Amino acid sequence: MSLQTNKLKILNDPIYGFITIPNALIFDLIEHSYFQRLRRISQVGFSYLVYPGAHHTRFQHAIGCMHLMQSAVQTLQTKGIEISEKEATALYIAILLHDIGHGPFSHALEHSIVVGISHEEISLFYMKELNKEFNGQLSLAIEIFEGKYARKFMHQLISSQLDMDRLDYLKRDSFYSGVAEGNINSDRLIAMLYVVNDELVLEEKGIYSAEKFIVGRRLMYWQVYFHKTGVVAGKMLVNLLRRANELVNKGVDLPASKAFRFFLNNEIHENNFEIGVLKIFARLDDYDILSAIKDWISHEDKVLSKLSEMIINRRLLKIEIKNEPIKDDYFKKIFEEKRNELNLSNEELEYFVFIDSIQNQAYDSSKSKINIYFKTGEILDITEASDQLNIQALTKPVVKYFICYPKK
Repeated sequence: MSLQTNKLKILNDPIYGFITIPNALIFDLIEHSYFQRLRRISQVGFSYLVYPGAHHTRFQHAIGCMHLMQSAVQTLQTKGIEISEKEATALYIAILLHDIGHGPFSHALEHSIVVGISHEEISLFYMKELNKEFNGQLSLAIEIFEGKYARKFMHQLISSQLDMDRLDYLKRDSFYSGVAEGNINSDRLIAMLYVVNDELVLEEKGIYSAEKFIVGRRLMYWQVYFHKTGVVAGKMLVNLLRRANELVNKGVDLPASKAFRFFLNNEIHENNFEIGVLKIFARLDDYDILSAIKDWISHEDKVLSKLSEMIINRRLLKIEIKNEPIKDDYFKKIFEEKRNELNLSNEELEYFVFIDSIQNQAYDSSKSKINIYFKTGEILDITEASDQLNIQALTKPVVKYFICYPKK
C-alpha cells in the first residue's frame, strides 16, 4: 500500500456515518498541529452547563462541513455544473479551515484574548501561513474563501445564508445538545442546490426544507446559543479575563500556561498580530483557560477568586432577560442592594452586577439571499417565494436585554 493510499482515511461521525478524507493534501492539513488544536476548542462554549451532552468540538464541526461540501460538489456536478478536481479540493480546504482561527471557548472570548480581530481574519492568517508550508497548494482555497474567485457561487457555499457551515452546526449542535428543533434536513437542502447565473439557488422543491432551516436557526439561537445560563457564564468568563488583565497590568503575577500568560501580558490587536503571535495562539485552547481558572480560585484577589470559583462550580450569577432595555432606576437599586450585601467597592461590584443585550436575526437578506429557483426560470428571495408569513417576520432582528447580579 502506497503512502498516499494510506492517507485516504475514513472517519466515523455520529451524524453522517462514514466520512471520507478525499485526498492526501486534505489529510496532511487535518494532521497539522494548527488544525488538531480544534479538538481542544469547544464548539458551543459553555452550553454544556445547560445541555450536558454539548461537549463537541470545532474539529468535529470542520470535518462535518467538509463532508457536506463533498455532497454539495457531487450534487452540482450531477446537475451539469462543471467543478474541476482542483476547484473541488479548494472548496474542501476552504470549508475545512474556515473556523481554524477560533480561540478558546469559540465566540465567548472572541474579542477578549485578541482585541479587534475576528476569528475569520485569524483563520485567513492561518490559511496564508499553511499555504507557505504547503508550497502554494492553498492559493485557490484562499481566493474562494475571500470571495475573490471568479465563480461567485463557490464562496456562497462557504459563507452565505445557506452555507455548509450553517448546515453542519445547526444539525450537529442540535444532536449534541438534544434540542430537536435544530435538526434540519441538510441532505434535502443539498440535494436541491443548483447554480443559475453563477449564483447559488435552491430548486423550488426545497422551499419547505429552507423554511424549516430558517425557523430551526431562530429556535437554536434562543434555546442553545443564547440560553440564559450559557450567556451569563460567557459574560462571567469575559469579566474574569478583564480582571486578570487588570491585575497583570498592576504587576500581579498570575499562574497560567506560557501561551495564556503571553496574551495576559501583551495586548494583541490587528497591528501586532504576526507569525510569532500566531504560533503562540496555536498553543492556546480551552484547557489553558480552565486550568488557570482552577488555580485562580485560591488567589488573594477576591474578585478573581470569586468569579473563578463560581464558573468552575457552576454557581452562576442570576440573569433576568427582558424585551425592553433595563431601566436605570432598577439597575441602581440592584447595584446598591448587592453592594451592601457583599461588602464590595463599586469598582469590584461592576464585575458582578452589569447589563448587556443579545441580538438574533434568523435570516438577513441584506447580506445574501436564499434564492428559490422555479421551473419557469423565475428566481425569488425566500421571503417572497414563501407563503409562510413568519418567514418575513424572521428577517427582523430581535434584541433582548439582560441584567446579571449575584443570587442571595
